[in-house]
Amino acid sequence: MSGAAVTAGELPEPAGAGRVFEAVLAGVVLHGTAARLAAMIDPSFLAGTGWDPVSRMLSLPAEHGLLGRPACRVSGCGSAAHRRCPGVCWRCLTWLKGLGMTAEQVSAGERQLPPRPAGEELLCAVPGCRRERLGHRREAVSAQAVLCRSHRWQFGRKRSGTLEEFLALPGVRPLGPYEACAVVSCSRPGDRNLGYCDAHYARWRKARSAVLGLDARAWEQAEPPVAASGQVSLRRLPPLVTVQVLFGLWRRTTDDVKTAESALRVACRALACQQVATIGDCDLSHVRGESVRALVRALARYVRLAVTGPDSEQARDLWDLGVFGHRGRLDFTGITQPWLRECAKRWAVQDLPRHRGRGSWEVRNVINAVALLSEILSLRPGCGDRPASLARRDIENFLNRLGYLESAGTISRYHRAALCRRARTLLDGIRVLGLDRPGQPAAGLSGDVVITVADIPARAEPGEPGRDLPPEIMQVLCAALEGMEGGEFRTAVQIAIDTGRRPEEIVSLPLDCLTRDRDGKAVLVYDNRKADRDRRRLPVSEDTAVVIIAQQARVTARFADTPPGRLALLPTPLRNPSGHRPASISWFENRHREWASSLGPLTTRDGTPFDPARIVPYAYRHTYAQRHADAGVPIDVLAQLMDHKNLDQTRGYYRVGEDRRRAAVDKVTAMSFDRHGNAIWREARALLDAEHARYAIGSVAVPYGTCTEPSNVAAGGKACPVRFRCAGCDHFRTDVSYLPDLTAHLDDLLRTRERLAAMAGVDEWARAAAAPPEEEITRIRHLISQINGGIAQLSDRERVVIDDAVSTLRKHRAVHIGMPAISTRTAITAQEQTA
Repeated sequence: MSGAAVTAGELPEPAGAGRVFEAVLAGVVLHGTAARLAAMIDPSFLAGTGWDPVSRMLSLPAEHGLLGRPACRVSGCGSAAHRRCPGVCWRCLTWLKGLGMTAEQVSAGERQLPPRPAGEELLCAVPGCRRERLGHRREAVSAQAVLCRSHRWQFGRKRSGTLEEFLALPGVRPLGPYEACAVVSCSRPGDRNLGYCDAHYARWRKARSAVLGLDARAWEQAEPPVAASGQVSLRRLPPLVTVQVLFGLWRRTTDDVKTAESALRVACRALACQQVATIGDCDLSHVRGESVRALVRALARYVRLAVTGPDSEQARDLWDLGVFGHRGRLDFTGITQPWLRECAKRWAVQDLPRHRGRGSWEVRNVINAVALLSEILSLRPGCGDRPASLARRDIENFLNRLGYLESAGTISRYHRAALCRRARTLLDGIRVLGLDRPGQPAAGLSGDVVITVADIPARAEPGEPGRDLPPEIMQVLCAALEGMEGGEFRTAVQIAIDTGRRPEEIVSLPLDCLTRDRDGKAVLVYDNRKADRDRRRLPVSEDTAVVIIAQQARVTARFADTPPGRLALLPTPLRNPSGHRPASISWFENRHREWASSLGPLTTRDGTPFDPARIVPYAYRHTYAQRHADAGVPIDVLAQLMDHKNLDQTRGYYRVGEDRRRAAVDKVTAMSFDRHGNAIWREARALLDAEHARYAIGSVAVPYGTCTEPSNVAAGGKACPVRFRCAGCDHFRTDVSYLPDLTAHLDDLLRTRERLAAMAGVDEWARAAAAPPEEEITRIRHLISQINGGIAQLSDRERVVIDDAVSTLRKHRAVHIGMPAISTRTAITAQEQTA
């Protein structure tokens, strides 16, 4: 079987005496794993499935949400409706046709079907006879059909004219019920020769003709039961396998997975025919039907997760992450060196508990990167099986291989850097966990077998955020939503557009996610899954509230039997009969990709084609941030709306438009000063338009301001003889956006002066040459005072506007030139540098 298989030898056998679990297997003493599993099974589940611990039969009720079946429409019949019959079973269809009804009348829903006769009327017409009449089967309705098989045979021999005459004969006596069929797994009456039921008698004749000298007793033990509606027999299964099937079925039902009765019946029959000692020993190649094979694999996996611990899972090369509380698998088979594979396993064991949700993907990415490193090591002499033989050259081969893959277009620059970082994570983890010590798997690993920061390709400087969708594209999307029928997908897209929440936060919304504040305004309550911050509150518009309320009504009506507190706002359409399982992110993203691709060609305002691949659910979050930033929402408020703690993280979600940059230049230029601290208000007001061009090409950036001297501008700021003494030049300009830099520079000058004054053993000429000029300190202090004075004259509203403009300019300033730091540290000698 696959990696989910469980063999008898792998199941731990706990010590202690056996126990009897009457609700599971009456009168059977269970030991070891069977007792552990039986103790976990909920007895109420077994009672709800109609489990008989004595006969080992499952009588699945038709009304069961996950184990049921379409019931026959005839009142009093517990059989399942046959797919070829109009809502009734074969037996009821034959009976209704005997009453004169046609198939069209039976299938018509207008006419109420007559109820089945009571149990006594299904017995033989001979008074007191306890055997079933033949008319209960598919045979035509006649006088003989109301008799059992024995009396029918007697009726034929007597050749009586009517049923009444036959019943009046003195030799017609009532008979007792048939004994059970001699086949062990069958619960039907044995009304044929040798004590078999009709079906097993026919099977016996066929088997006897095919195999000469067939042992009847062995055949009775091995023959499967006759399929009966709603019944699944576990009689032929060993006690351990019986408990495993019941346990897996219970866990599968707990997970809201529907199990087809026919698939369960065939699966139990296959387990019985193969006479397996445990469910994991089943050879699926001899099982017909993919649904049946999937069911056996699922039952085996539930058993495996219940009895397997991390220690035993660590011995495998293919891990089922369900043992560690995560989804999916972790494959170590790509790591061919035994020592490296063992190190990867030990690192993964200690790293998996640090992740939640989809965080295990990063562990899988690290293992995949190490598998690539293992492939490179396998090409060297010795295949890299001895860690002590490895050297820096092997790491260089790995790095060069990544460079080749990037040049060939196999991987991107980002992927190349990511592979380096992930391989470095494991190599560092080997040393942190002490796996390179004597007696450990990586004993003798050289210290130069490491990936340093310098080995990782530098990340390209990201441009301005641009993942938001243009307004004209958003108009097309909103118009397409208007023509879509209401449902989970449309609601999810509308909430994403209106609120800017992450996809995982949207699909996980509970039904009661909408509340009101003290003013009666709508508030969305959600969980920030990424930062692990629950019950976050986001003000939303009434239009968004209407969308959520309509979805709440649809979900409540669809799952009326489920308490509202357990319902999800966006329930998944799969394996969710109670409505408490939310939709998955993959469902949302896949549906959104299909919908965006179906919109046809899209163009921007200037006619440029727009790539539909950019229309992803996460783009709505960037669009939400950009929309609020363009509306002038302060960044601290926007950070709260985005639920960010770091303002730099918020800045990565939107770009400052050219209009806002121009407005910022206008505001800051209006508060410009020369080197004497004189505000050049009139000149600035008269030349605002020209200042925009000068801001880019008419000046050059210098420490704490700009320089307008033509020759220095032409030389890019490198042709000034008084460089770094700009405060003494009339060509120097500064503005309020440089106030933090000027203040920091003044503090540095004052600290340097105080430290030089406190130093002993320094000649005065050296002290005077190293000390900052008093004139510069005075000029910088006066300049700061003038700028602060100008700010103090502003109103509170104007001050907020200036602060926003300063923030915009400082973020997008093209060049930053700092003054050379004055260091008093002792110079490092060449010998110290090489030490």
